[in-house]
Amino acid sequence: MTRIIMSGCNGAMGRTISGIVAEDPQAEIVAGIDVNTDVENDYPVFSRISDCDIEADAIIDFSTPKILTELLSYSSEKKVPIVLCTTGYTEEQLAQIEAAAEHTAILKSANMSLGINTLMRLVQEAARVLAAEGFDVEIVEKHHNQKLDAPSGTALALADSINEAMGNPYEYVYDRSQRRQKREKKELGISAVRGGTIVGDHDVIFAGKDEVITFSHTAYSKAVFGKGAVFAAKFLKGKENGRYDMADVIAAN
Repeated sequence: MTRIIMSGCNGAMGRTISGIVAEDPQAEIVAGIDVNTDVENDYPVFSRISDCDIEADAIIDFSTPKILTELLSYSSEKKVPIVLCTTGYTEEQLAQIEAAAEHTAILKSANMSLGINTLMRLVQEAARVLAAEGFDVEIVEKHHNQKLDAPSGTALALADSINEAMGNPYEYVYDRSQRRQKREKKELGISAVRGGTIVGDHDVIFAGKDEVITFSHTAYSKAVFGKGAVFAAKFLKGKENGRYDMADVIAAN
């Protein structure tokens, strides 16, 4: 049994994860952290993690970068591993996470989906064969019309995984409207589509002479990210100090 503290428990993802854990016999949420403590939960909720006096095996954070310092302090002091699912960290905060990993186990990933993280491994293997043979690589991502950033962090993570597999030769190209020239061989195009209520679509296209291979991932609900976070928390239980990501979770299973 993995005992979990859910930071951001009364937000949309926090409630989703609470529902996932309720059906998981190997996990239990023993406490929640949220500024909104008026919601009825099946576990005690604290407005600040420093007030939490309940023992746990892992923390899942889907809240705000504003409380990162307090979360890392608690995790380091109590030796409770933490899964960081929140986005929007500054460069200073990212450095803070790396420093804290010397004192506790921290898992942070650009995307918590098991499917996306498996896809990252698959496209690396494909790139070593196809890109090496001259196939062009393009990524197309689609999200809902309320998403603020473009391209998505997941699209960039997919691009980075391919680039690293090939020794980092690629230049990322986001807009060709100002270019009137043929595509360079070491371009990696990344295109963003925004519309409707699309949760998340990512296509990685390897286009060669007379053949095209496409790897696709579609998220139909945000629950896929919650499932991955719970999976990560169970993986992180009892782990030594250090930085982990979802690739470590997948490799262990």
